[in-house]
Amino acid sequence: MRPVECATCGNQVLCEKFSPAHTSVQWTADAAVVCAEFRDRVSEGVSEGATSARIRTCRALRSSIDRAVEDGTLEVADV
Repeated sequence: MRPVECATCGNQVLCEKFSPAHTSVQWTADAAVVCAEFRDRVSEGVSEGATSARIRTCRALRSSIDRAVEDGTLEVADV
């Protein structure tokens, strides 16, 4: 797994690409605090019991992961 930092909020996660379509992301415990999209989505769902654990990704982080693949920082694993 390689560290990838979100270009928008600076949140850092660990990522591994098993194929162009499959990405494994290990989130930090403070993602809901650091990431504005996580924070907004959790606060919107408070009455329904939403937690950050149910949020798969945010658009900004997805773009940062895609950029890391494009620039070679994050490689797609040979399987």
